[in-house]
Amino acid sequence: MQIQPVLAALRRHRLATLLIVLEIALACAVLCNACFLIANRVQQVGMPSGVDEASLAGLKLTGYDPAQATDLNARVLDGLRTIPGMQSVSVINAVPFGQHAGTAGIKLSREAQKIVGVVDFYVGGPGSFEALGLRVVSGRGPQTSDMSAVADFLPRSAPVLVTRALATHLWPGADPLGHVIWCADRPYRVMGVLDHLARPSGGEGGPETREWSVFVPALPGEHLAGVYLLRAAPGQLDRVLRDARERIARIAPEVVVDIEQSQTLPQLRDRYFRDDRAMAGMLVGVIVALLLVTALGIVGLTSFWVAQRRKQIGVRRALGATRSDILHYFQTENFLIVSFGIVLGMVLAFGINLLLMTRYELPRLPVLYLPAGALVLWGLGQLAVLAPALRAAAVPPVVATRSV
Repeated sequence: MQIQPVLAALRRHRLATLLIVLEIALACAVLCNACFLIANRVQQVGMPSGVDEASLAGLKLTGYDPAQATDLNARVLDGLRTIPGMQSVSVINAVPFGQHAGTAGIKLSREAQKIVGVVDFYVGGPGSFEALGLRVVSGRGPQTSDMSAVADFLPRSAPVLVTRALATHLWPGADPLGHVIWCADRPYRVMGVLDHLARPSGGEGGPETREWSVFVPALPGEHLAGVYLLRAAPGQLDRVLRDARERIARIAPEVVVDIEQSQTLPQLRDRYFRDDRAMAGMLVGVIVALLLVTALGIVGLTSFWVAQRRKQIGVRRALGATRSDILHYFQTENFLIVSFGIVLGMVLAFGINLLLMTRYELPRLPVLYLPAGALVLWGLGQLAVLAPALRAAAVPPVVATRSV
């Protein structure tokens, strides 16, 4: 198939060609960026928390007198431990996918002026580290001798564990064990590295910050009370949490159970990623609608051109053109139009991605999405043009020449 006659025919229909090219360019740009956003959302929804979610629940109490925090901790721990199916109860300041409790900026030295990261501190009492089921990849876990009283939201100094993601950010290529991070002019020496530990409310600095977490062992007290980590036997988590809420009414009638934050970790994860799932579903709908409109546009334009060119088709058939020649002509024409749209759409896709990076701190669009989007649009164009092209190829030469 020679390209020159096809290009000459397109030049005679500049406006219609330009409109369909722009439509395909918009579809290409939206398709690439929407697929990228969907992939990001799916990745976030499936992110590992690093803890044994199926066995864990959080229980948050409010309305108590901070001066009575130590007494409250003792009553709650003693009262909940006897619930059938309860494996452990411990004090902690936050649980993954729950509320922030210890978010702060850190430095690598006391004298440093620059904050190297905003992280979440998990401050856990005795038993909480084991209950979470965290995996230590280097160094060691906390011991009883590592625990000290909390001064405000952190102990004045303590050995800590950092996630591998945070360690890579702070000391790329170096062994993080023994290094010190500083928070509010207080030193915290790294004694271990965790495989994963998701922050309570994700990473506001982008996907790479979702695991910038630090675990600090501490003793329960005035500044570490009111939030409890429950670990239940397999299959009994929902019943154990329900019994724990009911028992709180008897052992600590003066407090209020924060129902929204007192959930199992699967429930907290489900609620936390609800918006992400909704966004992914909406983007899928946008993609389907856009591709459908684009396909209908190609079908409509090709059908119009087939009807307009019946005389031309008849002449070509009378001169010996086969049905295959007519079919390939319209397919080639569509391929060229879609290709023009894809080239323009790739430029537009990078422009939209740049805007999203600036406004919403999204990562750069990987180049892989562009050829994938091009293949989808080429395939869609060939499918959309097939029916009108087959109708054109089926026109008998004698019928076409009678209309001359």
